[in-house]
Amino acid sequence: MRSKFNVLVGQSGGPTAAINSSLAGVYETAESIGAGVLGMRYGIEGLFDDKLLDLSTELGNSVNLQLLRQTPSSYLGSCRYKLPHPDEDEQPYEKLFDLFKRNHVGAVLYIGGNDSMDTISKLAAYGEREKSGIRFVGVPKTIDNDLEGTDHTPGYGSAAKFIATSVAEIGRDSSVYDLKNVTFVEIMGRNTGWLAGSSVLASQEGAVCPDLILLPESPVTEDELVARIAELLNEMKSVVVAVSEGARRPDGTLMAEPPTSAVKLDAFGHEAALSGASRYLATVTANRLGIKTRAVEFSTLQRCANHLASATDLDEAYTLGGMGVRAASEGATGVIPAIRRLSDQPYLIEYVTVNIADVANRERKVPLDWIREDGMGVTDDFVRYARPLVCGEVANLYVDGLPHHIHMLTWGR
Repeated sequence: MRSKFNVLVGQSGGPTAAINSSLAGVYETAESIGAGVLGMRYGIEGLFDDKLLDLSTELGNSVNLQLLRQTPSSYLGSCRYKLPHPDEDEQPYEKLFDLFKRNHVGAVLYIGGNDSMDTISKLAAYGEREKSGIRFVGVPKTIDNDLEGTDHTPGYGSAAKFIATSVAEIGRDSSVYDLKNVTFVEIMGRNTGWLAGSSVLASQEGAVCPDLILLPESPVTEDELVARIAELLNEMKSVVVAVSEGARRPDGTLMAEPPTSAVKLDAFGHEAALSGASRYLATVTANRLGIKTRAVEFSTLQRCANHLASATDLDEAYTLGGMGVRAASEGATGVIPAIRRLSDQPYLIEYVTVNIADVANRERKVPLDWIREDGMGVTDDFVRYARPLVCGEVANLYVDGLPHHIHMLTWGR
């Protein structure tokens, strides 16, 4: 390679509208310090098959970098691969570190959420044990916003913007007929309610929407929920309920079918696919109250709707990617760049670095005092926290009336 060392970067876990902006930040900052930039295809899992590419051939002009920032999903591809502990199986580490040496890798950056930070934490610890000079840095991303050590994570603001916008539009649509009806909107969030809570931003002056929000942190029973809906229907014709896919009963079971025992687990032991809460609750409510109900599931739309990305989100994602490179170039390893909030109004933040050992395998939940006393909504504190993160619109490049995306030139190889 043309440089004194290479930065190796990968993306892992669920994609977001902002993860490619972090990749752009990594690439441009690495180029600015004279480093080459290699990309992992399909994360650490692809790395075992030597799936590497020189990103200068893919991203080496300003137009492609602009397109990258407005392209949803993970440009490099992703995986959900769990590295074993080196004391249990050292072979994967030996193979990876041999690959790093052969490709003159001086820094490894991994853009991802909780599970990706577990990967970087293990690599950093192994590198330190072997007295390796390679630096390992995690770059935070996750729409779930459940990463410890940072005020919020890139990807969340854009997902929240899509959720709040869509819930507001659904609220308008559900109110057009002169009949009692309930709409359940299912929102991602396995164990935390940050995404479901963001639906509160759909409320505008004179128009409260959604009427109820169900979060995993605040379990309720079907009886409690239906009773509250019945009360609301005495006052209005249309009710909108935002429900997290991870909403649970007090006994811990998912408020959905199939039951928790039937849900498959991913490599990290997490419930890999949760859905059905909106359909289940719509059926229960229709049967008990004898009214029209509807179930709406956003599914992957909330993480790939780059046409509604938050400019704040993309800008912060880009900055954190660049910070990761600078931290590694200055000798840091086993860290992540993070955001510390200084003020809500005006919105002010500062960027810091955090030890990855304080982040990996930890899950940050919505504070209980940010949840309404009835357990079916969020407070003004949540609104003040989330509002700045959805601000700012992105001027995307459009071609033939649609947002244009970048596609990897060597994707099919």
